[in-house]
Amino acid sequence: MNGANLDDVVDLLGRWASGRGPLYLLLAARVRALIDDGVLAPDEPLPPDRVLARRLAVGRGTVVAAYDLLQQEGRLVRRRGSGTRVAPLDLPATRTADGVAANPLMLHTLHPPDGVQLLTCAAPYDPPPALAEAYAEAAHRLAGLHEMGYQPAGNPELRAALAAYYTGRGLPTTSGEILVTTGAQQALTLLTALLVAPGDTVLTETPTYPGALEAFRHAAAVVRPAAGVEDLRLRPALAYFMPTLRNPDGAIMDNPSRRRLARLAAEHDVPLIDDEVRAELCFSGERPAPLASFHRGEQVITVGSLSKLIWGGLRVGWIRAAAPLVSRLARLRAVHDLGGEVISQLAAATLLRRLDEVRAGLLATSRARHDHLCAELRARLPSWTFEPAAGGQTLWVRLPHGDADAFAQVALRHGVAVPPGRSFDPLGEHADRLRLHFLLPADELSRAVHNLALAWESYDGAGRAVSRHPLIV
Repeated sequence: MNGANLDDVVDLLGRWASGRGPLYLLLAARVRALIDDGVLAPDEPLPPDRVLARRLAVGRGTVVAAYDLLQQEGRLVRRRGSGTRVAPLDLPATRTADGVAANPLMLHTLHPPDGVQLLTCAAPYDPPPALAEAYAEAAHRLAGLHEMGYQPAGNPELRAALAAYYTGRGLPTTSGEILVTTGAQQALTLLTALLVAPGDTVLTETPTYPGALEAFRHAAAVVRPAAGVEDLRLRPALAYFMPTLRNPDGAIMDNPSRRRLARLAAEHDVPLIDDEVRAELCFSGERPAPLASFHRGEQVITVGSLSKLIWGGLRVGWIRAAAPLVSRLARLRAVHDLGGEVISQLAAATLLRRLDEVRAGLLATSRARHDHLCAELRARLPSWTFEPAAGGQTLWVRLPHGDADAFAQVALRHGVAVPPGRSFDPLGEHADRLRLHFLLPADELSRAVHNLALAWESYDGAGRAVSRHPLIV
């Protein structure tokens, strides 16, 4: 579509107001879909808010609110004098978790730029030897299976292994309280589809995981940052917290706050997602207790995954929840894919039995790379500030001046892709922050910091690079 005129846009919007929820969220959801599907192209102009509001027979405030929300997400650019346009592809933005559009955490994974180091998606690059061994064992055992392999709730052996895992952590669990998913992202998407309607409020921490924010936005929810655990008294439709090694800053919630959070969820009947994807990555070797262990009600839902601990390509995640909720989620999942592929689930069951052994080796490597990245940043970029991580895979770095979105573009021209802080905030704040992961070998981390230092030297604080150095790739 070339040149989005009023008639074109109205035709494309179709029956945009036929859903449930505030009109501005329904309008934003439809425009978002048109952008993410490529129907509205990058840089394409959209009708002025007054004109579109008149044609749609809604108040101007509805269109303004929808445009402002999409601008906050990075899908639209609004400037006085030049109107509203679809964001260009090279603008760092938060986009849908399916990666169709230009979220820097997703786009570079789908279309890796040549000669660019990706510090965007934080997942292990190197499969440990134990993974190949687990797959070999799983392949051998396939010969003894006599079933179709359609298991929407997950492979029974893996569900039993996960139930034993949580029971061993002091949280008694049965197989009926486990749903296996294709990674934690599918777990969040399923939970959102089941529990959140358009216009519902979802409460999250800030900063927080962008994939969760995108799942909530895609459901046309109102995503609000929590000032603290007491905000559960506001009775949102869903609350999302990552109390152990929060992505991106590695924060760990203390036990009194965990207990209070779980209690408030029960008292106010708020479904509460405890994202434990990084819980096994504490450098101390200790695993804080999951939220569900502090209150035995049915409101706390635990999400986990092996992709952050073992390997990004091991797409096995799970949900631990009350058995009735697991049954509903299994029925919903069956509509989409009838369950994950079996051999990876069998391998995951084997890995869970060897978890302590596998984790010890991976944590040693991760700690060494973390320390190396910290040392390189202190030596080459002393004006940048950060707190060493207690675990996980990322550092949350503050720039002394300028804007992280603009600097990310300069860094990209110097051969390093980094995610700016706005992607991690429900309101698009943290403009002075970057997230850097330490999952690469030491020499590659050194090269990345070297190029970031060159980019910083050439950055003038306004998004332009001063030409002093040749492009380093």
